[in-house]
Amino acid sequence: MNWTRNSEKAPDAAPAAIRAKALDLLARREHSRLELRQKLIQRGYSPAQIDPVLDRLIEECVLDESRYAELYASTRADKGYGPLRIARELRERGVPDDAVAAALAGLADDWPPKLRELHRKRFKSLVPADAAGRMGQIRVLRQHGFTLDQIKRLFEEPV
Repeated sequence: MNWTRNSEKAPDAAPAAIRAKALDLLARREHSRLELRQKLIQRGYSPAQIDPVLDRLIEECVLDESRYAELYASTRADKGYGPLRIARELRERGVPDDAVAAALAGLADDWPPKLRELHRKRFKSLVPADAAGRMGQIRVLRQHGFTLDQIKRLFEEPV
């Protein structure tokens, strides 16, 4: 379903108006190209008019998906999410795979402490002795986007 804001419908908007709205949105926070395109479409601009404006913003480095990916990945990692989940979320937002890989590579050393902190918050750093308890913890940590290898190392390392 495609929602548009009728009060802001602009069927034949000038590129300057589209650019101004895009800059207004980018001034609030970083966006991926897909997110920004969707927001402009919601405001009634046509995709044929939006794409050249976005191309120009990318050329001018005002819209930078690598920068967006780094900021997004860092923010989500600080909230306790792992590399698998962050990568999926970035891809859903239209970020290219190379920018996703670069953003996650920048956080490679941060995953073990982030996982340890999440485990401390959720389970008070207790590793269960029984298999059922261990599987429950693994399930929660996997839902947060950490790999089985990272979780295995967490359980093997002394706290």
